[in-house]
Amino acid sequence: MTERSSVADLAKTLREEVDRYSPGERLPSSRALVERYRVSPVTVSRALAQLAAEGVVVTRPGAGAYRAEPSGPAKPAPGDTSWQEVALSAQTAAGPVPRSVDASGVLVTLAEPPPGVIEFNGGYLHPSLQPERALAAALARAGRRPGAWNRPPTDGLFELRAWFARQIAGPGGEGGPTGADVLITAGGQSALTTALRALAPPGAPVLVESPTYPGMLAVARAAGQRPVPVPVDADGLRPELLAAALRATGARVLVCQPLFQNPTGAVLARERRREVVRIAREAGAFVVEDDFARSLAHEDAGALPPPLAADDPDGVVVHLRSLTKITSPSLRVGALAARGPVLERLRAIHVVDQFFVPRPLQEAALELVGSPAWPRHLRAVAAALRPRRDHLAAELRRQVPALVQAAAPRGGFHLWVRAPEGTDEAALTGAALRAGVAVTPGRPYFCAEPPAVHLRLGFAATAGTAEITEGVRRLRTACAQALPHGAEGGEPAPA
Repeated sequence: MTERSSVADLAKTLREEVDRYSPGERLPSSRALVERYRVSPVTVSRALAQLAAEGVVVTRPGAGAYRAEPSGPAKPAPGDTSWQEVALSAQTAAGPVPRSVDASGVLVTLAEPPPGVIEFNGGYLHPSLQPERALAAALARAGRRPGAWNRPPTDGLFELRAWFARQIAGPGGEGGPTGADVLITAGGQSALTTALRALAPPGAPVLVESPTYPGMLAVARAAGQRPVPVPVDADGLRPELLAAALRATGARVLVCQPLFQNPTGAVLARERRREVVRIAREAGAFVVEDDFARSLAHEDAGALPPPLAADDPDGVVVHLRSLTKITSPSLRVGALAARGPVLERLRAIHVVDQFFVPRPLQEAALELVGSPAWPRHLRAVAAALRPRRDHLAAELRRQVPALVQAAAPRGGFHLWVRAPEGTDEAALTGAALRAGVAVTPGRPYFCAEPPAVHLRLGFAATAGTAEITEGVRRLRTACAQALPHGAEGGEPAPA
């Protein structure tokens, strides 16, 4: 049983028992609860904190927990907020037009599943794969650095900017950016938001890969931009379709993920890399290169192609990357790199939106990437992701062959699978959650009508291969309910 499920179970038990006490009466001590329920002191502390947040108990430091007094008078009825529908609409000559920001595609990967549910929808490393000890040590050292709690430069600490520049430029480094070309951001999502706001005005078309990362589509739509799909295949973005889309739309921005694309896992083929940059340059368009997965290469990935920004003297490519995916969801430190006048615009929007990234986080990031633990962590993650990937792919082929897999990527967190024709995507994802496994629906990855029903199945947020086997067994149960009759196939796994 996980710590999270233990906390939930204990909180439920205590919630039921509190009724036995009078308001203001003291509950048993934490030590007594530990002995009675045979759980850890941390579990007791977290369960009581949960009940305190719900208003069931009141905790007094050094004195214990007490049943809360009855709540006061009933709250007044809520006011009439219907006027906001007009205020939040876009005003046009023809009148107000409803306008909304859809974050559902992002929330799918950020939402924490209920206790006991296996996370095939996770977008971050499982805690066992995160460098928690190295992060704690880095943060402790960072806090002792001179000036660590002072205001940092708005562009970011120069040592950290220089480190990111070296990572982008690669071993040779002659054609890549320098530290002066880099801005430190609060993670990759923040960098993407800054880039799109800087490069395209509201109402403008923005070319995107199809399928693509839902968080990017949400950013574009929140800025009032119009995402336009450019299909990808097994070799990444298709240059001839990119050229046609640029001609048809007049777009001045392309957002792409050339390495281990999310969600397909495709790597932009060598012969297409220069072609994509050349086509964009001739059209007077920027290429926003989201290099989110470079540190997530698997053990069998081989030599990786350099970033598009590594050889871009004309400043066509605006490059972004982050430390978050390879470390922890809470180490939100990333970078934007650009050359030419666009850098000043990126800098202005970055400052207006954020002021700066907290200096202790930047100092901790510097401590981490400069420590001997950093290369060890990269090797450990590469070695751990490969067997998870292979095991998930093998279990899907064995238990649910009706879910057709794209080629297994050699980097990233997930597999991209296609469901049989006639599948109801909402019914399938709902059945999976009821069976105890959370999966990511494919619809949010398309900005136009999807060609088929897809699922993104992650393996990095799982505890290991045993949990993957159980997760696929649960998914098979869901498929038996939700796939067209007889389509699930496969051999049953042992319960």
